[in-house]
Amino acid sequence: MVRLKAEGMEYTGILMPHHEFSHPDVIIIKLKSGYNAGIKVDERSELTLVSKAQERPLKRKSAKEDSSLPTISFLGTGGTIASYVDYRTGAVHPALKAEDLVATVPELSEICRMRSKVVFSIFSENMNVETWQSLATAVADELNDGVEGVIVPHGTDTLGFTSAALSLMLGDIPRSVILVGAQRSSDRPSSDSYINLLSAARFCVKAQAAEVFVLMHGETSDSYVHVHRGTKVRKMHTSRRDAFHSVNEGPVARMDLKGELEMLGECQVKRPVKVSPDVRMEKNVALLHFYPGMGPEMVRRVMQDQRGLVVAGTGLGHVSREIVQVIKEQVSQGKPVVMTSQCLGGRVNLNVYDTGRDLLSAGVISGEDMLPETALIKLMWVLGRTDSLEQVERMMSENLRGEIAKRREL
Repeated sequence: MVRLKAEGMEYTGILMPHHEFSHPDVIIIKLKSGYNAGIKVDERSELTLVSKAQERPLKRKSAKEDSSLPTISFLGTGGTIASYVDYRTGAVHPALKAEDLVATVPELSEICRMRSKVVFSIFSENMNVETWQSLATAVADELNDGVEGVIVPHGTDTLGFTSAALSLMLGDIPRSVILVGAQRSSDRPSSDSYINLLSAARFCVKAQAAEVFVLMHGETSDSYVHVHRGTKVRKMHTSRRDAFHSVNEGPVARMDLKGELEMLGECQVKRPVKVSPDVRMEKNVALLHFYPGMGPEMVRRVMQDQRGLVVAGTGLGHVSREIVQVIKEQVSQGKPVVMTSQCLGGRVNLNVYDTGRDLLSAGVISGEDMLPETALIKLMWVLGRTDSLEQVERMMSENLRGEIAKRREL
């Protein structure tokens, strides 16, 4: 415990050690609140020892694994859940070792045997088709090797894109694949990484489920988590711990802090199938968010080098008359256009208003109740298989991985 006087301010807290990210002129102190403060010091600063830390005996667990426990694979990708604070800039850096992540939750050793590797270590905004393909291949290898489940720690910002991509690429799978993130990094007192990781492992072992899921906090406190279908989930808040919601259907499951599991929806069950991933994807597909006054020339420019387009239209799936004409031109050139809604909740219906019927006449494919980002991923996946507009429309209208709800739920 130290007391630091610097630049006219006084701070008291636990002195934190320097590491490879530390700046030589910044002292890190853990305040009473549990948060770390970085204070720049110079020759005028005063540092006083208040008390030395008490030595605490470490209770070391046996390194021997319980061979009766199932094996779960952890595939690291980066993101806040696997981040450290860079005390030089105040930013967070992705962890370089998946083992570091696993070590933060010692209770995992009581649930499963763990094996882990880093597929890549990036922030989720840097994900792309190639990283999705690499991840899908790595997940398939783990599942075919007989693990009880695969947990993918992932950044939250594009987690829904990756979960949709894995859902389509992996096809039928024998066990659960759970993407899990954190809204607060592990050095913060309010971090949700611990509970999310622990719950993900419990779900892999307890649930008779075999799909791609996303697991995150169900409310802001640490009371329970929700398990969402990978094609129906969206991040709905920038910073809340319960930022993720299922859209147009409820969560698949709920689990409390004690590990009590309640299944809330139907899903595929565990079965002995071999995973044969199909990672063919067409990169040149665009997603446009329509707005009043959007010019037709902008749409034409966007579509110049694209093979397909997903539009997030207004209401039931509408755009201006000018854009309808551009869409008709693009479809006539063999480029499929899929209509979704900015409303997110509800289903596209192009049969109600004149604009919708004009869009149908122009050849637009209804995105039903798919999220715009899920429709984007699906169109990329479909165009990786066929150039036929008729085939594209058939596959986009088919419910392949739970992306289109059979019925509307309140």
